[in-house]
Amino acid sequence: MALLQISEPGESTAPHQHRLAAGIDLGTTNSLVASVRSGVTDTLPDKDARHLLPSVVRYRADAAPVVGYQALAAATEDPLNTIASVKRLMGRGVEDVKTLAEHLPYEFVPGSSGMPLLHTAGGDVSPVEVSAEILRTLKTRAEESLGGELAGVVVTVPAYFDDAQRQATKDAARLAGLKVLRLLNEPTAAAVAYGLDQGGDGITAIYDLGGGTFDVSILRLNKGVFEVMSTAGDTALGGDDLDRLVADWIMQQAGMQAGASHVDMRRLMLAARTAKEALSEQTSATVVLELDGTANWTGELTRDRLDELIAPLVEKTLGPCRRALRDAGIRAGDVQSVVMVGGSTRVPLVRERVAGFFKTELMVDIDPDRVVAVGAAIQADILAGNKPDSEMLLLDVIPLSLGIETMGGLSEKIIQRNSTIPTARAQEFTTFKDGQTAMSLHVVQGERELVDDCRSLARFELRGIPPMVAGAARIKVTFQVDADGLLSVIAEEQTQGVTSSIDVKPSYGLSDNEIETMLRDSMDSAAGDRDQRRLREEQVEADRVLEALHSALASDADELLGDAERASIDAAAQALAAVRRGDDYREIKRAIAAVEQASSGYVERRMNSSIRSAMAGHKVDEFKAP
Repeated sequence: MALLQISEPGESTAPHQHRLAAGIDLGTTNSLVASVRSGVTDTLPDKDARHLLPSVVRYRADAAPVVGYQALAAATEDPLNTIASVKRLMGRGVEDVKTLAEHLPYEFVPGSSGMPLLHTAGGDVSPVEVSAEILRTLKTRAEESLGGELAGVVVTVPAYFDDAQRQATKDAARLAGLKVLRLLNEPTAAAVAYGLDQGGDGITAIYDLGGGTFDVSILRLNKGVFEVMSTAGDTALGGDDLDRLVADWIMQQAGMQAGASHVDMRRLMLAARTAKEALSEQTSATVVLELDGTANWTGELTRDRLDELIAPLVEKTLGPCRRALRDAGIRAGDVQSVVMVGGSTRVPLVRERVAGFFKTELMVDIDPDRVVAVGAAIQADILAGNKPDSEMLLLDVIPLSLGIETMGGLSEKIIQRNSTIPTARAQEFTTFKDGQTAMSLHVVQGERELVDDCRSLARFELRGIPPMVAGAARIKVTFQVDADGLLSVIAEEQTQGVTSSIDVKPSYGLSDNEIETMLRDSMDSAAGDRDQRRLREEQVEADRVLEALHSALASDADELLGDAERASIDAAAQALAAVRRGDDYREIKRAIAAVEQASSGYVERRMNSSIRSAMAGHKVDEFKAP
């Protein structure tokens, strides 16, 4: 007997098929995968019922890499081949990691693409490849738990990850065989996990202190729409740094020398982290340090002493909090709740200082280690098409301005920082020289006025521009930032439709504290930057005036100029050329005005001559409007 599929009028007769999707929190210390099953969202455990996966990978000769707890167990005995905290290396170049190398027990070698490689017994591997091993393990866990192949995933990233770090994360996911539905900022994922979209309107702060990164985001919630008003943070500040302060104290107490072996350093960091975590629940902890080849050391660390050690770093997180409030145009008192995210927010001093700063309730109901993965899973379920009636809308922002280099080494910002993404902005530019048929475009990221003070992201060329007089061509440059925060740039010549484009895929990212330094420098140097910009603009204008003048003089000076007038123009031009090499934009501006005044009669005669030439052989009536 045949069965008939009955559906509502207008609907497809095919039953709705639930697509398997997951949210992944790729963390510095631990990673997790979560999914929505039967309407319930939770993280997925491994076969031993453990939800956390240590973000650790061990490489061995002639054997497959080992990921997770087994790798973590070998970290102290085989530190050079056991890679942890790789998230800190994502999107960074060889020069960038030099500042981290003294704290990381690895051997770095330069890669061909500018990305640092880690030398291991299993070969030289990039941070992207290490992260891919972690993601591959989570993919396997999810597919075994859900009983099928994943249709797609949402992977979370710190809100303050720049373009290079986001691209590296996406590349790692692709290398792991995952279809990335979206990269989602961790603070936004946390807000989704708490169901804040279901509550009333209001402003929420997301304080996210993980193992290696710190973010703070200010969100306005309005009828299911998450609008990120501002974001700030530090891509090189987290629980690892708190551990390092404790480790320094242990070294002093134990009398350890700075040149300790890699094995001892790994054991030291493990002892520091264990003590720190214990002090989140108790007021004192016994520290046991097993040293390689020497006597062991045992001591006691109290919570009060821990607070003294880590207080400067905890205080350092409040600086970005102040900046985020300022960028959002609000005060701390306007924030109605604070969501605490990341394992490091379990530290009592962190909660105490954050509660004191915002003077409001801290939301700590969901495990801070799991909250981001849960939010990512909810968003993945929606993007996979399992909730077509969902009205949730996430509006994230970019952390730093994106722009292009213009004449004089100036940075012209096209998309401002804290702009909502996805977004597209366009601006028109023109040629500088007569007959110019190509234009070189330099894409930069940062807040300063001069390109030298910003981060270079990419360079490409637009060719095939029709030869015209300087300033006649119209070049439209469009910046597009997708929902993942990744940038593409398109340049189009408007008259002929010639185009050139580039997907910005830098091989390295911003170095330690560089994002924060960029923002601070842009504020501290605002007045000086304005003066520098004015200087460069006047220098560019001086070059344009001199080039146009010399071109005109070479064309018809003998016919239209007397000796005295020519001498006056030459003198003014020489004076302009002299002050153009100086650093006073006011003098250059005055010299440009002097050249224009000296040549005004000559310019008028040239114009009259051009009009007579154009009208030769025609009657005046022919030029009248119909």
